[in-house]
Amino acid sequence: MRITDIQRCEVRPGRLVEWTLSPATVETAAGLPEDSRPPAYIQESHIRTARIVREDGLFVPTWLGAAFDIPGRVDLDALQDALRGWTLRHETLRSGFRPAGDELRRFTLDPGSVSLHREVVGGFPDVPELVQHLQDRFDATADALRWPNFIYAAVVRDDSTSVYMAFDHSNVDSYSLQRIPAEIHELYAACVEGRTAQQGPVSSYVDFCEIERADADRIDGTHEIVARWREFIGRCDGRLPNFPVDLGLDPDAGLPTQKLMNEMLVDADAVAAFEAYCRPYGGSLVGVLAATSLIVREIGGQSVYRTVVPFHTRVKSQWSDTVGWFVGGAPIEIPLGPGLDFPAALKAVRAEMHANRSMARMPIARVLRLLGSDFRPTSPDLYSIVSFVDARGLPRSGDWSELAAYGLVRVSYGDQVCVWLNRLHEGLWFASRYPDTDIAYKNMRLYVERLRDLITSVTLKEANGQ
Repeated sequence: MRITDIQRCEVRPGRLVEWTLSPATVETAAGLPEDSRPPAYIQESHIRTARIVREDGLFVPTWLGAAFDIPGRVDLDALQDALRGWTLRHETLRSGFRPAGDELRRFTLDPGSVSLHREVVGGFPDVPELVQHLQDRFDATADALRWPNFIYAAVVRDDSTSVYMAFDHSNVDSYSLQRIPAEIHELYAACVEGRTAQQGPVSSYVDFCEIERADADRIDGTHEIVARWREFIGRCDGRLPNFPVDLGLDPDAGLPTQKLMNEMLVDADAVAAFEAYCRPYGGSLVGVLAATSLIVREIGGQSVYRTVVPFHTRVKSQWSDTVGWFVGGAPIEIPLGPGLDFPAALKAVRAEMHANRSMARMPIARVLRLLGSDFRPTSPDLYSIVSFVDARGLPRSGDWSELAAYGLVRVSYGDQVCVWLNRLHEGLWFASRYPDTDIAYKNMRLYVERLRDLITSVTLKEANGQ
């Protein structure tokens, strides 16, 4: 989907309806015994970071969400049944955590204990007022330090209804969000038509957390992966890397506010030609990282490009349809000598990815704990990312424009740069969160334009058979 914020996802006036877990469900959850399945390391790190930043006096919303339309006059009872059915389908949404000293203890509701509370908030003829209300509600409800930590909303009109769903990041990743429109549409249609939804069973992210954590706990500080991370972090001056251009950050000014930059980078033909050119080296992700390495050398005079590449951890097909946070990271380092051109950069990135990709299966939070360093997080993002996803194979992806479907990110505070590139049927969509400084804006604009230029130049080479 196109990644954007709540301000830029085609919000239109209408009557607002909201759903949260019912008071009875919340009361039942409060009395539940401990679920022995532990949190994933990435969940634990996320919640710990949120607590530390909050204790430092700053509320930093980090929710993710999805927005999409249901055409025609909506049946609210059927929509509520669809939303509840979807919630029951994904166990992580009825599971939460309680603090126990420095640890987190999980609890999980049985499906029969889960019900939704519907509230008709009222009419919102003014779009800015509606947008602000939605953002405020999502900030307050989809919060890492509370439970329940998600909320559903619908803006109802005679000709269509816009659905908005917001979650604390501990429940979802980008891939999870992009599956939502098709799943909700099918569940809603089944409710309206009085039939069984055409959806198979899904595996539980809560089960995945237990499996992944057990694997991670088998290693200790002498493991090769820990040693490789130790060396990488040492070459980053003891930190995980940020985007290597000047961002105009003032180290004494606290956590800066952020802004969002997003646009269609190139059209479908251009990204297809870019993929064809990069395929012998590993494909578009390798191409984007190779291009980024050359661009940061041009902008900032870097002699080496170091970054952590995000990879999904859905390594088994059983997790393909599961909602959860299936993301790991692998470090890469690309020397940026003066003679490095794009083909040489492609070869260098391919070699690094081949050597290091398996490291993404070991949670970084586990590695940092084994390194014995404090790594006290002061930002909601541990490191900068450049992410590439080909989303064209996801269900109903060809309908996303017609359905006004968006993936939502909350842009609030942070000193890191996060770049998301989504290949859609209509082209390559670019989105980035970056610190709100004049220097960061200038350099991120330059990055976008140079990335577009490089992809276009590669497209011309591909067309000419070079």
